[in-house]
Amino acid sequence: MDQALEFSVVVPVHNESGNVATLISEIAKALDGRAYEMVFVDDASTDDTRARLVELKADYPMLRVIGHRKNAGQSRAIRSGILAAKAPVIGTLDGDGQNDPADLPDLYRQLTRQDAPEKLNMVMGRRAKRKDTAWKRFGSRFANNIRKRMLKDDCDDSGCGIKVMKRAAYIQLPYFDHMHRYMPALMRAEGLDVEYRDVNHRERGTGKSNYTNFGRLNDALSDLRGVTWLIRRRRHPGGADEI
Repeated sequence: MDQALEFSVVVPVHNESGNVATLISEIAKALDGRAYEMVFVDDASTDDTRARLVELKADYPMLRVIGHRKNAGQSRAIRSGILAAKAPVIGTLDGDGQNDPADLPDLYRQLTRQDAPEKLNMVMGRRAKRKDTAWKRFGSRFANNIRKRMLKDDCDDSGCGIKVMKRAAYIQLPYFDHMHRYMPALMRAEGLDVEYRDVNHRERGTGKSNYTNFGRLNDALSDLRGVTWLIRRRRHPGGADEI
């Protein structure tokens, strides 16, 4: 049965007890009729998120729950989920409910369409009408403008959590904390293509954000230097052939 899976949806969560039930229900509705699984990764929540997820497994047999023993951050939670996933195509969503699971089928179809470019390996969401505060939107625009100038990744919204990618392509990428914000640049550095698609964006369900503008900016400045170094140090053999 696992071999027939075509799509794995990976969702990192930390203290999202009030959001997981609704999000799981929405994913199930959006992907009804498909061969898929949901992989929720609890990043050592301090509330009852993990207990709620375990309870929900009884109602959703396609739900799998991975639990970190220690808090390791969003990028590590996404990585743990993708490593555990069993399908060749991966979708990711943020755990706060702001990404709309109804967008997943369109992203999947765009990635897997018959006339897709040979090197297309990821289709990333772009939040057309963000439902965040003006201060948060300002912080994101500021960070995105700096990143685009430095990395030339053609990405207007690197913080959008909803994306669909080929698992094999993700496995090629170097892992580091916060890498989820640099996925387009990392894909392009491997010689792979990325496309974008406008997606819905919603108000947060319950709980509060784990990020602040100043915290993101401080991380971003350090990360940008590291990602720039990584990209400059990449070398491509032009393909590899068994002889």
